[in-house]
Amino acid sequence: MRTIGYLAAALAFALSPIAATSQSMTPMRGEVRSFTDAFAVRVFPGNPYDQRIRVEVHVYDQDFRPVDAKITPSTFLLAGQASRPVLVVVPFDGANERKVRICTESIPFPSEQTQIRAQICGKFFGHRRS
Repeated sequence: MRTIGYLAAALAFALSPIAATSQSMTPMRGEVRSFTDAFAVRVFPGNPYDQRIRVEVHVYDQDFRPVDAKITPSTFLLAGQASRPVLVVVPFDGANERKVRICTESIPFPSEQTQIRAQICGKFFGHRRS
């Protein structure tokens, strides 16, 4: 019975990189402490497909209302099987804490048959220290 347990653990470990390739953005959540009027998060949108895609990054509050954040770059082309860093700077807007959702959206090319717009969002919590 113990051998089956070891075998299952080894199989789960061996297959874990396969599951990670379908991830479109890392990290998916985070907590940041800042001494300024804004906090910064670096996310890594990823393209698990073989063809390039157009990507947009957006920031929303908890109710999915747009947040005026600085996103560098906010729109870009991403090669197949690639990822790249994106810096997101979110203002506190006078509050000491702020919860936001950072979303990566893949935008279909006009010439493609499939016009599906995919979105994946991560939750991030900023704390301002005095």
